[in-house]
Amino acid sequence: MSKVPSEDRIGRRLRFRDLQVFFAVAQSGSMAKAAAQLGVTQPSVSEIIAGLEHMFEVRLFDRSPRGVEPTSYGGALLKRSIAVFDELKQGIRTIEFLADPKVGELRIGCAESVAAAILPPIIQRFSQQYPRVSVQVELLVTPTLELPELHDRSLDAVLARIVRPLASESDDLNVEVLFHDELVVAAGLQSSWDCRRKIDLAELVNEPWILTPPNSWNHKILTEAFQARGLEMPRACLTTFSINLRANLLAMDRFVTTFPSSVLRFNANRFSVKVLPVDLPVRPWPIAIVTLKNRTLSPVVQLFVDHVRAFTTSMGAEAASEKKLA
Repeated sequence: MSKVPSEDRIGRRLRFRDLQVFFAVAQSGSMAKAAAQLGVTQPSVSEIIAGLEHMFEVRLFDRSPRGVEPTSYGGALLKRSIAVFDELKQGIRTIEFLADPKVGELRIGCAESVAAAILPPIIQRFSQQYPRVSVQVELLVTPTLELPELHDRSLDAVLARIVRPLASESDDLNVEVLFHDELVVAAGLQSSWDCRRKIDLAELVNEPWILTPPNSWNHKILTEAFQARGLEMPRACLTTFSINLRANLLAMDRFVTTFPSSVLRFNANRFSVKVLPVDLPVRPWPIAIVTLKNRTLSPVVQLFVDHVRAFTTSMGAEAASEKKLA
């Protein structure tokens, strides 16, 4: 292959429609499927792809009877195309915001335990102030700091529980810690443990426990607590991540489980459960808002991020005041 043509030469010849066709082919893995999606003929799609390959003087796709797959050159162009389309969408959002600052949309990802804790009051207050902003929430299963949903621009921000040292953060993610959560032991209000002012962990060994899976932060902290007392981990009657399932079972019977403290801060009365006075190891469990570096956030998304900061700051101040009074 000859040397790739200059940036000016490509820039004068490259059309936005060419990138749209290229993106559709890469996403669908087929010239025919891309043509159907775009409402054009397959020969026209093939012609545009051939024109792009001629322009760049590299092969962008490998062809086979099963379809097409981006080459390393095609993969590089695909990654940048995603950013181009995203920046254009963000530009449209910004123009819409400038025309009407109270209209827009944002897409948030979070774990179920965050959705059951701080997210409802945050969205409630945000929606009261900006009732014409559409908020989309996607539940993520034990999100990690790779967060592909941010890299492919399908989400604007993620409220994540960080379960590993911050030193291992991805270089292309902004991770802003909002507050530190803690693990608590809980039981239903009808439980015989409800009236106790102090409970030793050894007393709970033979209770019917609902545990989270062994790879979870909840499970690790609880295991550490039992090991520190020279006790074996209790047998699980049920293993689940589900907040609602655990809460419903606690309200119905004498089960014991653990929750993030923030979940019960906002839901203890609704769930009919109570935090038990059990000492557990204090371990940092940061809750963070994560965004993609070098990505321009729309004004509406930035408003939401600012709103989250303000809410969690006030929440921390209230918690500190409650501890002083306790």
